[in-house]
Amino acid sequence: MLVAETMPTFQGGNIDVFRAWCRQNLHYPAVAVDNGSEGIVSVMFVVEKDGSVSNVEVLRGVDRYLDQEAIRVVSSSPKWEPGKNRNTAVRTYIVVPI
Repeated sequence: MLVAETMPTFQGGNIDVFRAWCRQNLHYPAVAVDNGSEGIVSVMFVVEKDGSVSNVEVLRGVDRYLDQEAIRVVSSSPKWEPGKNRNTAVRTYIVVPI
């Protein structure tokens, strides 16, 4: 199942809490700075039944350095509270701009 009646939450908050966590843990690649690269990377991933993050992929990238950093930071995420259907944990897709 990749859609949930109750969406996953991150550290007790919504997707904005996760985006703030990503900003705090993002290390802007020096190569991207040198190239003048900037922008928003849209990332899709799955929050698993146990709250872990898997299947991280870039939906809309900027350049390979920023894309790789977005994948790294999302992949290093602490566990989420998983999405639920009828009070049962389910795998859920999340899309977030970083």
